[in-house]
Amino acid sequence: MLENLPYVKHTESGQFFLIAGPCVVEDEALCFQIAERVAGICNKLEIPYIFKASYRKANRTRSDSFTGIGDLAALDILRKLRNRLKIPVITDIHAPEEAAIAAEYVDILQIPAFLSRQTDLLIAAAETGKFVNIKKGQFMAPASMKFAAEKVAAQGNRNILLTDRGTMFGYRDLIVDFRGIIEMQQTGYPVVLDITHSLQQPNLESGVSGGLPEMIETLARAGIATGADGIFLETHPDPAIALSDGANMLELSGIENLLQKLKLLRETVNKLKNQ
Repeated sequence: MLENLPYVKHTESGQFFLIAGPCVVEDEALCFQIAERVAGICNKLEIPYIFKASYRKANRTRSDSFTGIGDLAALDILRKLRNRLKIPVITDIHAPEEAAIAAEYVDILQIPAFLSRQTDLLIAAAETGKFVNIKKGQFMAPASMKFAAEKVAAQGNRNILLTDRGTMFGYRDLIVDFRGIIEMQQTGYPVVLDITHSLQQPNLESGVSGGLPEMIETLARAGIATGADGIFLETHPDPAIALSDGANMLELSGIENLLQKLKLLRETVNKLKNQ
């Protein structure tokens, strides 16, 4: 299932890949609805696709926020989706002991941005032999991500992705420095731009993050034009009722139109590279 990943930038097509899904596993029906819809679109557009969903959300601002339906129940849904739809799946881990457990169910282990410097977590993920996607901490310079990658590679695992999800700008906003994509690509690993999390507005007084979903297409176009190897976004049939991160999600009905534009843009960028 990973034959086209993660080194998509080295293929003749030069196509980007997509990581997309709900923020968290809410229930089986929702995961399959999203995965089937996005997979169908990606198959048509020949865009490699990875389904994403957290089996548990450990980084909630408020103690009463939704964190998940139960670890094993959620992981079982992810494995069922992976096996039935034949698509790779990625999920977050938050502690070293979770790595081996989650690795039994998914293809890629994701290190959350706020844990990107946790050496024991990175080593545990690396030792599973799975692909490891390391999100750049909002507090980190792009160049510092080479050290996070080295912690994984030192275990003999070079199946690494690096993901930018914006940098803190004040207390309640994030910005994307597109120079960082190029800088992180100097490591030799594919670099992903997390569109929707880069549009979060964290630390609001309500304790629930806001977002700027109307800027999703703008940020996605900029990422593709810059040369990001992959695009990461969260999507939901009705973001208004999503149990986590709904304020910055892309509505599922908008996926196809966005991907069509991004594919055309990538083709143009590739042509310009060859001139």
